Amino acid sequence: MQSRKPMHGNGRREFLQVLGAGALGLTVGSAATSKPMRGVFPIGQTPFTEDDKLDLDCLAAEVRFCNRGGVHGFAWPQIASGWSTLSAQERLDGAEAILAAGKGGKTALAIGVQTQGSDLAGSVRYAKHAARNGADAIVSLPPEKAGGQAMIDYYKAIGAATELPLIVQSQGEMSVDLIVEMFQQIPTMKCVKDEAGDPLQRVTQIRERTADKLAVFSGNGVRTMIDEMRLGFAGHCPTTGMSDVYAAAFDLWHAGKRREAFDMFGRILAFNSITGASGYVMVARGIFKETTKSRPTPGMGATPGGGRGGRPLEEAGKQAIRDALNSYLKPYLRGGVA
Repeated sequence: MQSRKPMHGNGRREFLQVLGAGALGLTVGSAATSKPMRGVFPIGQTPFTEDDKLDLDCLAAEVRFCNRGGVHGFAWPQIASGWSTLSAQERLDGAEAILAAGKGGKTALAIGVQTQGSDLAGSVRYAKHAARNGADAIVSLPPEKAGGQAMIDYYKAIGAATELPLIVQSQGEMSVDLIVEMFQQIPTMKCVKDEAGDPLQRVTQIRERTADKLAVFSGNGVRTMIDEMRLGFAGHCPTTGMSDVYAAAFDLWHAGKRREAFDMFGRILAFNSITGASGYVMVARGIFKETTKSRPTPGMGATPGGGRGGRPLEEAGKQAIRDALNSYLKPYLRGGVA
């Protein structure tokens, strides 16, 4: 792998100043899309009916909510979507519902193409299906038990399957060296959702070594968004329920209104401190139904009607969440509230 000597002193400071300016105006597109690959890209949640059928209406409602709320992008299905619990047909049907709902909107739609068992042919099929149906980008988790050149070859293959921008999600031991080498070898690789190592420590290295041409997105619940924006992350991937408020914080920050952005992000933190808020907000905002279910996914906690420990909220808890939205947050909810 190629390596470069680190910058020191004035050269590094000057370069970081250039990076900071570049991050504010970063727009990444291709012949296939003119939508910018930057901003708030929530990871879509996956709704099911009471008889465990994928609820395409509620899935489409997430996209309409994002368009209504000025949310920059939307990605599905990824880890927070419970992608590993979905059948191939559910993934195809869900992607078609999402892309149909978002047609003509400003929200950029990224479709996940990773597969169980690192089935490369399957990932390529998902990528081509996404392109045929109007996706703005594709996104993929890394293949299982692959590293080094095998991982590069995987991403090369799916990156070459379409002209869409490719978002790579890093995990585990994916080094900065590996990400930079992938970027150098894969023309369609435009973003990395970095969840390997300590992304707050890695972002400057990635930006420097790709001349700020690779957009770095954050994940991990976007709990440190203010610091992430300060460090020059180009995108952030929370869940959908408060994504319009995250988007408002992003827009304020990049308009130079730092104090207002700080206050806006603080509203999200205050709301999420309410018991069950993150689990019930999709219902309280009218995106999901009271009867919406989720499939159990290893490592994931909150459900559409969830309280602590996965227990359903009592009516008093639900009312407290609705009251907070209507009494304290309604002026800031660009996507509306039920």
